[in-house]
Amino acid sequence: MMMGNSLERNQISLAYRSLSILLLCAVVFTPIGLNSKTWAYQDEKTPAPAAGEAPADDEAAPAGEAPAAGGEAPAAENPPAENGAPAVAKESFLSWMIRASGFFGLILLLLSFLMVALIMANVLSIRRDNMMPPDLIGAFEEKINSKDYQGAYELAKSDDSFVARVLAAGLSKLNQGYAEAIEGMQEVGEDENMAMEHKLSYLALIGAIAPMIGLMGTVYGMILSFQTIASSATSPKPSELADGISTALFTTLEGLTVAIPAMIFYSLLRNRVARFSLEVGMISESLMNRFSANSK
Repeated sequence: MMMGNSLERNQISLAYRSLSILLLCAVVFTPIGLNSKTWAYQDEKTPAPAAGEAPADDEAAPAGEAPAAGGEAPAAENPPAENGAPAVAKESFLSWMIRASGFFGLILLLLSFLMVALIMANVLSIRRDNMMPPDLIGAFEEKINSKDYQGAYELAKSDDSFVARVLAAGLSKLNQGYAEAIEGMQEVGEDENMAMEHKLSYLALIGAIAPMIGLMGTVYGMILSFQTIASSATSPKPSELADGISTALFTTLEGLTVAIPAMIFYSLLRNRVARFSLEVGMISESLMNRFSANSK
């Protein structure tokens, strides 16, 4: 039992360290990602050929080739669209989302993986069997009924569950009086409750920073669109503004997609912690009352 709880605590500690490293990398590498994406965006813009400029040599018609009958020009392999622009190959929605999200999407993807790991770790640790093992409570009651008080104390001391730590704290102060024992149990219960809420606070942190990262991507995407408008001598085409607008919308969507489940599970798990803490307090006080009644 103790080895399982120790392994579980090591896994949760590893998840918290991963969150800290992720946040540090996000702070350090976000400016680099922004600059690289800006340069890539500027390189994609190629100037249009000047009016009257001759076509390239490989595009010129072969010498001596006569035009088609009736003066008709030969049909092009890729016919232009209705507005005169060449037809563009259709891009899949997934590749469009990945390209538009950019570095912000990568950060939110890593946050989503970490959020799932934290949710699973807290769901596995905050369980009734872990916090109030029925076998332990039954064995503790048998020790009290047989007036084996030293055995009851050693049983509670050797277990690593929530209720066992509370009972061990109460039994260690029972020689000072029943009131001191109850006070010691309450102190340990509050400390354990605070430790579990501290673990859950990382979910609340993800729920708070994910929309902020999405908002940062939204602002950056709008800056790209306004940069296109400002650098264009004429009114820009909608396709030229689509990259910035898609970045703004996709990052907002991804930030909310990460934040909403994180806040939902944080609220549910926090309510579970509060309920189990109350049950542990009631069970431990009931066992301590029986312990005090049998000792008289």
